[in-house]
Amino acid sequence: MQSITPSALKQKIDNREDIQLIDVREPYEHEDFNIGGELIPLGDIIQNAAKIAADKPVILYCRKGIRSQVAIQRLQEKLPFKNLINLIGGTEAWKKQFGV
Repeated sequence: MQSITPSALKQKIDNREDIQLIDVREPYEHEDFNIGGELIPLGDIIQNAAKIAADKPVILYCRKGIRSQVAIQRLQEKLPFKNLINLIGGTEAWKKQFGV
């Protein structure tokens, strides 16, 4: 499974690279804090697979990086995605690194 560090992701965002960010947490978590990703909760990820780009890097994240790993595994079991990337440590690592 591909992964990315918070600092590498921030660099991609700052450079305005063509990526898709997906937050697989629950709506209340997303409302509390997010890094700009589209909300698709883990339980709805397969049903919403059509919203996930196949032609550019897609970074999935959650609070600690576990649910996003599960989301990637579920998607790759059912569909031929090769562009899914897990944010290491999730929003907790992001907050720790960038003091948000």
